[in-house]
Amino acid sequence: MNIIVSSLNAKYIHMNLAIRYLKAYAEPEFQVQMAEYTIKDPAMNIVTDLFRKKPDIIGFSCYIWNIAETIKVAKILKKIKPETIIVFGGPEVSYDTKEWLEKIPEIDFIIVGEGEETFKQFLREAHGNQEWENVSGLAFRKDGAVIVNPQRNKIDLRMMPSPFRFEEDVPHLSKRIVYIETSRGCPFNCQFCLSSIEVGVRYFDREKIKEDIRYLMKNGAKTIKFVDRTFNISRKYAMDMFQFLIDEHVPGVVFQFEITGDIMRPEVIQFLNDNAPKGLFRFEIGVQSTNDFTNELVKRKQNFAKLSRTVTMIKQGGKIDQHLDLIAGLPEEDYNSFRKTFNDVFALRPEELQLGFLKMLRGTGLRIGAKHFGYVYMDEPPYEILSNNVLSFEDILKIKQVEDVLEKFWNDHRMDATVEYLVEEVFETPFDFFQEFGAYWDERGWARIGHQLEDLFRRLFSFIQERKREHLPIVEGFLKYDYLRNQKQKPRKPWWDEKLKKQEQSAIYQFILSNPEMLGKTFLNLSLSEKDLYKHTVLEILPFNPELYLQKKILVKEPAILLVYYNYSDHQPHMFSFPYTALKKVREA
Repeated sequence: MNIIVSSLNAKYIHMNLAIRYLKAYAEPEFQVQMAEYTIKDPAMNIVTDLFRKKPDIIGFSCYIWNIAETIKVAKILKKIKPETIIVFGGPEVSYDTKEWLEKIPEIDFIIVGEGEETFKQFLREAHGNQEWENVSGLAFRKDGAVIVNPQRNKIDLRMMPSPFRFEEDVPHLSKRIVYIETSRGCPFNCQFCLSSIEVGVRYFDREKIKEDIRYLMKNGAKTIKFVDRTFNISRKYAMDMFQFLIDEHVPGVVFQFEITGDIMRPEVIQFLNDNAPKGLFRFEIGVQSTNDFTNELVKRKQNFAKLSRTVTMIKQGGKIDQHLDLIAGLPEEDYNSFRKTFNDVFALRPEELQLGFLKMLRGTGLRIGAKHFGYVYMDEPPYEILSNNVLSFEDILKIKQVEDVLEKFWNDHRMDATVEYLVEEVFETPFDFFQEFGAYWDERGWARIGHQLEDLFRRLFSFIQERKREHLPIVEGFLKYDYLRNQKQKPRKPWWDEKLKKQEQSAIYQFILSNPEMLGKTFLNLSLSEKDLYKHTVLEILPFNPELYLQKKILVKEPAILLVYYNYSDHQPHMFSFPYTALKKVREA
């Protein structure tokens, strides 16, 4: 039999870990071929490719983000090659299994839960007597009825074969995100999460994991993401892995982890701050809500004070970028409560803040008890909520406006100085800035079109011009500063109209050449010639001194000259400023 395991990934850069475990566990008894696609690939293209592989059995790995497209592919395959045995598995079909088999006749079998041993036993029966009742964790039809066999005992993860030693993967390792797990299960019981269903945490063999990581780094992997639900649940285990990765990492490799912030001990963070190379680690921390009552309702234990300490210590260390998650729509978190949650978390200034919306996943306690909180949600994946008893659909639309501009104007860090000034000095709270700007953005239809970098600056400028005009001169100064700071080379034409005339530019350049000490020791060390200034720098007059504000949070509303030098050797802008009055005094003298 020709056996294929397949997945439609969200993006090309993703590598599906599940199908690799299925292949590794089935071999050498069964030869299994992998076939990966993306949800953006036309269904007919996927079917054509699979058809040419002449499969007898195809197993699809199913999730909320790919189930609709996977079903399309399965339906077409069954039309053109009805004898093909189609097997579904994965978190999306492991719950409400009977419903899936009744609704989608093209699915022949469903593997429920942990799939490696079940899939292998299924292949044995497929090659043998086809007595499907003998396969624990398998669902199928018999005489028109759906049969769901009881699940098997959990696999001993220490005995699992490596899913990474396939020659066909090696050419792609440097271009894709490699997912790795050192444990399965979660110690927590959050009712919106599928991990709450599995009791306890099981670990893979630590030395085998280390050998896998060595192999991946040796063969070019650049981004390795641990999918453990709580990587730091065991301090001893986490410390051992952190030490290993620090000692043996290859420069240029980044490791990403999901950690629980409030259980991370200060001494662990200090160890990382002292020993981890900058950029080696990236942490994802799920905050979800800072409303204690909401967290209690979803059985989520969280000490936000300790979490804040963790995030702050890591940020102060300057070694590790942090990605924090929020979920809008949790029980009894209304619009105002979510506003507070957002502001609580934004106050920590994470490098990335992801604002997501509650998804009522199959099998979770929150979906089972949805009526209690008046949840209305999508019937089809991703099962996102539309409203509940304290959050209207209109409220959700407003929060989605926040999500849109948050991604563009904070997470991409194109204009940090501007946003910092706006949320601290212009708007009552950070949420209010993102909400008002998001509504303005949405009203003009900008959410439905693409944007160049310059467009983002112009649109924020127009928003302030219309809604907070009294702050426009200062905000315009910050926007110019941010734009110039984020260019890798001297911009040909900035997004604003030039105000300095050539004669005035020349006078400023001559002043700088005569008084280089005004710009500080770093500028003096550059030893720039007159030609360098004219060719590689940009001049602007701002209504305040940006360096003074950014360093000391002191806003002096007096004109300052900003000089930005673009060094073509390191492609980094070098920012210098000095008071405009210094130039004026020299002229008067």
